[in-house]
Formats: sequence, structure tokens, C-alpha cells
Amino acid sequence: PKVSISNSTQRRKEFVSLLKNCKDANQILPIHAKIIRTGHDQDPFILFELLRLSSTLSSVNYASTIFQLVHNPNVFLYTALIDGFVSAGSYSDGISLYFQMINRFIVPDKYVITSVLKACGSRFALREGKEVHCQASKLGLSSNRSITMKLMEFYGKCGEFDDARKVFDKMTERDVVASTIVINCFLDHGLVEQAIEVFDRVRVKDTVCWTAMIDGLVRNGEMNMALEMFREMQKENMRPNEVTIVCVLSACSQLGALELGRWVHSYIAKHHRIELNHFVGGALISMYSRCGDIDEAERIFAMMKERNVITYNLMISGLAMHGKSIQAIEIFRGMIKQGLLPTSVTFVAILNACSHGGLVNLGLEMFHSMSRDYGIPPQIEHYGCIVDLLGRVGHLKEAYNFIQNMEIAPDHVMLGSLLSACKIHGNFELGEQVARILMNHGVVDSGTYVLLANVYASSGKWKEAAQIRAKMKEGGIQKEPGCSSIEVNNEIHEFLLGDLRHPQKEKIYNKLEELNQVLKEAGHIPATDAVLHDIEDWEKEQALAIHSERLAICYGLISTKPCTTIRVVKNLRVCDDCHSMIKLIAKITGRKIVVRDRKRFHHFENGNCSCGDYW
Repeated sequence: PKVSISNSTQRRKEFVSLLKNCKDANQILPIHAKIIRTGHDQDPFILFELLRLSSTLSSVNYASTIFQLVHNPNVFLYTALIDGFVSAGSYSDGISLYFQMINRFIVPDKYVITSVLKACGSRFALREGKEVHCQASKLGLSSNRSITMKLMEFYGKCGEFDDARKVFDKMTERDVVASTIVINCFLDHGLVEQAIEVFDRVRVKDTVCWTAMIDGLVRNGEMNMALEMFREMQKENMRPNEVTIVCVLSACSQLGALELGRWVHSYIAKHHRIELNHFVGGALISMYSRCGDIDEAERIFAMMKERNVITYNLMISGLAMHGKSIQAIEIFRGMIKQGLLPTSVTFVAILNACSHGGLVNLGLEMFHSMSRDYGIPPQIEHYGCIVDLLGRVGHLKEAYNFIQNMEIAPDHVMLGSLLSACKIHGNFELGEQVARILMNHGVVDSGTYVLLANVYASSGKWKEAAQIRAKMKEGGIQKEPGCSSIEVNNEIHEFLLGDLRHPQKEKIYNKLEELNQVLKEAGHIPATDAVLHDIEDWEKEQALAIHSERLAICYGLISTKPCTTIRVVKNLRVCDDCHSMIKLIAKITGRKIVVRDRKRFHHFENGNCSCGDYW
């Protein structure tokens, strides 16, 4: 139908206004139908809004269908759909569409170049990205600030640091934003020293720059450096934002730095602009749980006005780690009552809780309800929890049969869990059977090899234990060194086996000697059967006596006030002898000692442990 110019302009305004008010994809359809009926389906202004909105409301396929019906798309319409593909993570489609535009001799502008460079970086499409860079240079756009930023990001993501640096060096304004992009590029590839070098050269750093550095250090496992960087940030009177706070809490969680975590929490309480939302609240729950103060984690959870499934997962997982199985199940049931659907992660947490509490029937019921009630197929982690649960209560044959009847192949972690249960319950016949399967498994880590050797050593089979050690040596597999840390006066002190690096080493070893004497008088007999060498008993006792957690506890005893809780973090499982010894130390000194090992927390008090001597 013929439409007058004034009428057409008025209709265009109406349609654009209607489209801008759409809140979901279903509202677009009737408006689009009306656009077609009134003959406005080729109007570039209406099409631009239609493409932009369809892409934004998760209907990028619909947007693509609309685009295919456009007779003469211009650069703005191409940009709208390329942006849509990039936002939806369809990077290859975005790149293909850009080159289709170039082949149709449509000149790109700075907006579409910025968008396609993001797609090239995310897809690691180096060749295509370099072509875009050349086109930008020919059009005189390569010095445009937004394009320059995206070029640095693109080359950084593709690991082309020389090219990223060349772009950076050509910039007339090498400000904090540009420097932050370069810092992120290095940190994404684990190049911490190079990132620090760029960071140190930034004269005026903003919160985003500090946060990028702290976050990158945490992601690269440099927790101590991350906390040191946060302290420097405080000295510079730079206010952290929500993301900074979560990064620092994550570092505290990893290190077990409870005092610093508490300080960060008090900072949040003082500065009301940082809310106790899902993001911050979840990080606090995780920090307190992993730093040994589960009561405070529960208090934070109770204070939160809004909770999502991630918050519940963190709380259930924290309670499970501390052996509070019944409380974890109550939280799970509360989540279901709130109408929140559990996820695969929820079931790993709740099955762990059942395992730590030895709740066999409930654990099996939870396992079966995953697929039956929630349509979640069990994964290797869920099967592993059931094997761990059955092993804990001594149902070893049932655990073995469960593995045999699984729909997926067992991994070395699951088999190692059953092997450990065989060792604890003294079933060396089944243990050897599992050991043989493990040795033929192919993918075995150092911890599994050590466990295998432990099983043989415990049953006096020194020849087999020696063969395992030889196999480790042949494969170039080194035992992960035991490392324990303790926080004293906001500082993290780390100890290795037989460590002599600490400035107070003499006092630490004097305390260790004093404790050994007191423990002997109290009737403690070292569990020398677990030492992986066929050597004299006195030599085995010496080997056990200098374990890293003992050194950390001794340092805690000489450097903290009487009756205060000692909290230690260990990277490996606590050995049998150290476990028995710590129970006695807690009883003799009247101290509560909390140890976090690789899998769980041990709360030692009055000669007992929260794990019930199964870990």
C-alpha cells in the first residue's frame, strides 16, 4: 500500500516506541506482523530496532531470519545482528556475517569493527582478527580508542603479546584502562611477572585496575600475593568494590586466613554501599566455611534476605565439610520448600553430607531422587559420593558391586576412595583387588600412588610398596609435598615437612620435642606402619614427628594466647598418626584445634575429632 512520507515517519516512531517497550520475545511477534502488514518491513530504522531487540531478548535465531529477508542491509543492520551473535556467544556466526558484509563492499565503521574483534578474541580467530586489523588501518580507524582497546584484548586472548604490546605502545593515551586490559591479558595466560611489571608502571591506578590484579593473582593460585596487593590497595586509600571484596574473600578461603576474612567482613558492614547480596553473601559463607568458622557462615546465611540455589549449595557444602550432616539436610529441605530446584552441584554437596554422617539409607534415597524427581543424570562425582558413603560404614563389597554396575567407568578418585576404605577397615584382600584395577587404570596421580604404597606398607608388603615407588620414579611422578599453613596476627605462616626456614624454628622444634615427650608419657604410640620405607621403627617415628601440620600446631601453641583456637590448613590428607597425636594435643593443652585437609575439616576437642576417626 502507498504510504505518505509524514504518515510513514509517524508509523516509524510508533513501531520503534512499541519495540522499545517489549519485555520478552513473545511481545515482538504481533508487532512484527503489523510492521509487515503496513509495508514497513524494509524500513532500516525499524529493522535496526527489531534486530537489536530480538537479539537482546535471546531470540538471535529470529533476528537472523528477519535479516535474511532484508533486501539491502546497511552497515547498521549488519552491526545489530553481529552484536546479537556476539552477545549470544555465537562468535563464528558473527565473524562469518562480518566477512559477508565486506564481500558485499559495505564499508565497516568503528562499531562493527569493535564488535567483530570481540568475536575474534573470544573464538581465538587470529587470522580473521588480523584481517580486521588491516581493514581498520586502511580506513584510518586503528587509532580509534575503542578499536585500540579491542585490538589489545584480541591479541592478548590469542597469546600474541608482542602484537598486543605494539598496539599499546602506539597509543597516545596509555591510561589506566588500557593498562588494565594488558594486565588482564597477561594474567589470563598465567604470566604473573609480566602483569606485575605493567601494573607497577601505572601511575594512577583506579579500583578496576587494583581489582583486575588481585583477581588475576587469585586465579593463578598466588593467594599470598593477592592479599599483599589488597593491603597495598588499602595503604593507597583506594576503596574496593564488590568484585574486589569477593576476590579477597576467595584468597582468604584458599589460605584459611580467617582474621583477614573477618576484617573484610567488618569493612563490608561499615561501608553500606556494598550489599550483602547473593554475590558477597555467598563469598562470605564460603570464606567462613573454608576458614573453619562454620557457625559464622550459618549466621551470614540466616541474615541474607534473598537466597538463590548457589547460596544454598555453598551452605550445604560448608556444613558437609564440617561433618554437620543433619544441619545440611535441613538446609536442603528448606531450599526445596522455598520452591528452588536443586542442581547437580546441590546433590554433590548433600551426598557428601550423607557420606560424612554415615547416613546410608538417606544417601541412597537422595542419589535415586536425582534422576527420578529432578531429571538430573548422576555424574562421576555423585557415584563417587555413594562409594565413599558405603566405604565409610564398611559396606565394602556393596561399594565394589556398585562400581561394577555403574553406567559410567570409575575414575582413579573413586577407586582410591574404596581402596582407602579397605585399608581403614582392614580388608586387604579386596584392597589388593582394587589396587590391581587402579594400576591398570592408566590415569593415576601421585596421591593415588602414595595410597597404594600405604596399603602395601600397612600389611607389611614392603616389596610391593617398593615397586609402587619405583613405578612412580619411572613415570617421573613426584609425591606432592605436604604443606600446612597457620594464620597468626594476620600473617600466613607456611610449613613443609621438616621445615627449617621459619625465623622461630628453634622455639618450634623445642615445643615439638616437649610435646613428643608429653605424648609418650600419655601413652601415644606412633603409627609407624604407614611410613613408606622398610626402616627401623625409631627412624619411622622421626619421619612422622616432623610432618608439616605438627610444626604449624607447635608454632600456634608458642605464638597465640592460651585457650584460643588453633586453625591449620593442609594441602593433603592428615595421616593416621598425626590425627591421633592432634587429638591428644587438644586434650593435654585444653585447646580446640581445627585442621582443614584436602577433603574436610577436623575439629579436635577434649581428645575427640568431629570426623569420628573416619576421613
